[in-house]
Amino acid sequence: MNILIAQPRLERQLTQLEYEMSAHSDVDVVIFPEGYINHNIEHACELARKHSKIIISGHKNPKDRALIIDREGRILLDRAKYDESALVETEGKVIGLILCDELIIQGMSNMKPTTIDFIVHPIGVGMFSEDQFDEWIAAARKIAIQYHVMIIGTSHADGSFRGSDISIPIAYCIDKDGEDIFVSKNDIRTRILNFDSGEDFVTQ
Repeated sequence: MNILIAQPRLERQLTQLEYEMSAHSDVDVVIFPEGYINHNIEHACELARKHSKIIISGHKNPKDRALIIDREGRILLDRAKYDESALVETEGKVIGLILCDELIIQGMSNMKPTTIDFIVHPIGVGMFSEDQFDEWIAAARKIAIQYHVMIIGTSHADGSFRGSDISIPIAYCIDKDGEDIFVSKNDIRTRILNFDSGEDFVTQ
């Protein structure tokens, strides 16, 4: 399974999502940040169906919600932020989803360790300090070890939290042993991860 991890710019439409799906026919899953889909859920479902890809992201309705759409354009998960964590099974994979600061506030809601293939962590905007960047990566490593599961996170390439002067784009993938597959800081290039081998590469 190939997983595309994007760090798009904030935008009103889904131009970057459509581009990445069109440009990478060998990708099975696309991960976009929290709040990227927003009011474009119907369009996102159409794109998932057209390109036969699973979309994992988030939208506002009017508050932040976690979103997973399958290859047929069906919504598998649409839950409010801070609700109890949920697992979704599709194509033989069990996927967990942590939305932005849920990573720090509630983790996986004390869910008992079970067979989870990977956890996705869509983040809204970049980190507002180096300390926050380090704190969130450390928290992700802790969850990876606790649940013995790969965790993948990504933020938008731009935007800041509550008017902060600093916005550090972040993307990462940590394996089930808590070891870094990659940790990206201020590098907004798209990555593609092969879930089975754990290898990743940056697209141009």
